[in-house]
Amino acid sequence: MNVPKRFSTVIVGGGQAGLAAAHFLSQAQDDYLILEAGPGFGQTWRSRWDSLRLFTPAKFSSLPGMPFPGADFSFPTKDEAGAYLEAYAQRINPPVRFRTKVESLKSDDEGFVLEADGDRYLGSRVIVATGAYQTPSIPAFAAQLDPKIAQLHSSSYKRPDSLPQGSILVVGAGNSGAEIAVELAEDGREVWLAGRDVGRIPADRVGKLLGGRPYWFFISRILNIHTPIGRRVRKAILVRGTPLIGLRPSAVVEAGVRRVPRVGSVNQGIPTLADGRRLEVAGVVWATGFRPDYRWIHMPIFDDQGYPRHDRGMGPEMPGLYFLGLPFQTSLSSTLLGGVGADAGVLARHLTRQPGRERTVALGSV
Repeated sequence: MNVPKRFSTVIVGGGQAGLAAAHFLSQAQDDYLILEAGPGFGQTWRSRWDSLRLFTPAKFSSLPGMPFPGADFSFPTKDEAGAYLEAYAQRINPPVRFRTKVESLKSDDEGFVLEADGDRYLGSRVIVATGAYQTPSIPAFAAQLDPKIAQLHSSSYKRPDSLPQGSILVVGAGNSGAEIAVELAEDGREVWLAGRDVGRIPADRVGKLLGGRPYWFFISRILNIHTPIGRRVRKAILVRGTPLIGLRPSAVVEAGVRRVPRVGSVNQGIPTLADGRRLEVAGVVWATGFRPDYRWIHMPIFDDQGYPRHDRGMGPEMPGLYFLGLPFQTSLSSTLLGGVGADAGVLARHLTRQPGRERTVALGSV
């Protein structure tokens, strides 16, 4: 291991959350470095399924200081989102080292110790901005499926030919599951979509009223941690998933997708619904979301679900440790391109009021 490198602040995350933080730190004239686990900026977006579009229109999909290009109420593709992040990084021009993954974060008497690819970094403060999508969540009973049934998580799905011909069961009725189910049905497949109704936010129609201001005000200022309704929605989202944005539940059915109850078990290798029905299918897509994976952080700061205990991204149990890009960190918009900047601004203002600003490092990806 090389001689440790000491910095004032370490930001773990070189995706949309990390870049938003970098924007504010650049404005504060902090000297910083980004260590990115992936091969380049925007790669996480580019690696997702081919037809994916952002859940919010371009008008509400901008990071601080740079509007998302295109028509206000167009829904950008995943490749356009990746290109936007790359262009945003070029605008900030941050120092960066790609393909460098942080493997360990510990605290010591002087701050924090991070280890990455044989190097050690010492920091007085750390911002963890690895985002909401970390480890695919798949139910344990998936291992009991008949080996003849192809199965994959939505994060590995690219297009209909990712699956064998025949009927398909999509498990999880959130945005990803609903969109994949519709695409498979339009490809001529027999498709079942299993899971609870997660509700809907009408970004496509109501979102255009008065230039979209009421829509954005609702998901950022009403559905937030400071309002009773926001706290109720936050609790539901962390358990059931984010409501559909833009896609109408009726449009899913109109595409030919069959809505069924959640999958409760596997019976003799066949997925079985909560109402007892067994579905003999050729493939299963687990659109069951992601779970947090902070095993590399060796500090007792996490709740029973594996999320860090925090106040607006600040870790009161571990001073100097911050988080950015968490699900519903402060509002429904916290994980969105257009919302993460507000949270980044809050953390940056707090951080730059603290001592030890000599240098900043950004590590990881979102």
